[in-house]
Amino acid sequence: MENQEYPTRNQSLMTVGDWLITLILIAIPLVGIIMLLVWAFSSSTPVSKANFAKASLILMVVGFILIFIFYGALAALFVAGIN
Repeated sequence: MENQEYPTRNQSLMTVGDWLITLILIAIPLVGIIMLLVWAFSSSTPVSKANFAKASLILMVVGFILIFIFYGALAALFVAGIN
């Protein structure tokens, strides 16, 4: 077999300061979602930050789905109560 080279992901460690900046950036409403998307799918992002961004995006989607279900059920109860 030939020796194949696979692209390596950025395995660099993130410092406490890097994590603080990350958390501050994702706290900004629209900027946070954009940065999570960039960090989740960029190959130059450290693996730990990319995994954190992917997990955060998954939790956001689950939260939006649960909120949609909750408000849908609440609206159905409201409409049923009017009739």
